[in-house]
Amino acid sequence: MYNKMPLVFSTEEYNYLRIRLLEISSNNIEDGLIEINHFPDGERYIRLISSVADRDVVLIGGTISNDDTLEVFDLASAIVKYGAQSITIMIPYFGYSTMERAIKVGEVVTAKNRAVLLSAIPKSKYGNKVVLFDLHSEGIPHYFENDLQPIHLYCKEIVMEAAKELSNGNEFVLASTDAGRAKWVESLANDLGVVAGFVFKRRTNAIETVVTSVSADVKGKHVIIYDDMIRTGGSLINAAKAYKSFGAKRISVITTHGIFVGNVIDKLIETGIIDKVICTDTHPNSLHVDDNKGFVVVKSVAKMMLNFILPNQ
Repeated sequence: MYNKMPLVFSTEEYNYLRIRLLEISSNNIEDGLIEINHFPDGERYIRLISSVADRDVVLIGGTISNDDTLEVFDLASAIVKYGAQSITIMIPYFGYSTMERAIKVGEVVTAKNRAVLLSAIPKSKYGNKVVLFDLHSEGIPHYFENDLQPIHLYCKEIVMEAAKELSNGNEFVLASTDAGRAKWVESLANDLGVVAGFVFKRRTNAIETVVTSVSADVKGKHVIIYDDMIRTGGSLINAAKAYKSFGAKRISVITTHGIFVGNVIDKLIETGIIDKVICTDTHPNSLHVDDNKGFVVVKSVAKMMLNFILPNQ
């Protein structure tokens, strides 16, 4: 008998998102059980405990490392092999998204290679989908091949809610870290009914840039910077300093992907410029922020995922 309830699995690093999804699903999705063990030499043993035969299956996993990418590939391939009628791979954070094209001769376009690898997953009866969240580059979905259907979801509602929370109903400027993100920020600003702003930069040498101006009048205003990811925080700090130098009274930050490498949170706090950061839980690092001052607030994308999996609920 056909079971219409989606069966949801996750990679080890994304167990937390599967659990959050189950908690808010009102028992409309089923937990997929997996046995995972590690051999002494580091090799991984994986076995699907839950039967996937003739089921619509969702797999949550990111390409946050080479091991995690292969875990997604191995699990998805096994799910198809054992008879799933469809598979939807949800990738909250697509790694190597900044390596989406070659700038120098000989550079490896890793984002494309990851897409091609996932495109090699065998096709299920009713086809394979890959769902991606707030990609750094709009071109990445075009790298997927072999009838693997890419779907780019924008975390727009979460970002807009975060902006309203930070502004508390008061006037603000929605800003970007550079002109490269201006189009996306402008779209968000239009929906929020606020002014958009971005910084103009001039490169001084191979590794340094200087800010020459900002596009909006920010003097005496609350500036909320949106960036799709915070990794080392360098570009964000430079942008925050630029808006401050042009008169911004208060600066807050929204990001989708809180990667937070090293002591980036401490660096952001130490600037004395940024008062709060709101991010989502698309990357596991967002769960391990050592922050006892309430500087970072984490919002979950679980509801957004559930609305995609069960659009009519």
